[in-house]
Amino acid sequence: MPSTFDPEKVAGFGSDSPLGRAGEPEECATCFVFLASADASYMTGQVLHPNGGEIVNG
Repeated sequence: MPSTFDPEKVAGFGSDSPLGRAGEPEECATCFVFLASADASYMTGQVLHPNGGEIVNG
């Protein structure tokens, strides 16, 4: 996605998030891997929020 931004926007992308940076795909991917694994076999109706502290739809 950042490849579609101009250089100034790329430099500041994510700086307004609570962690002060954009998230990386591998930081979100671990949630998907966990939920697809046997380690999550006893979880029901849970929502994981790999969003860097940003409140979405809240």
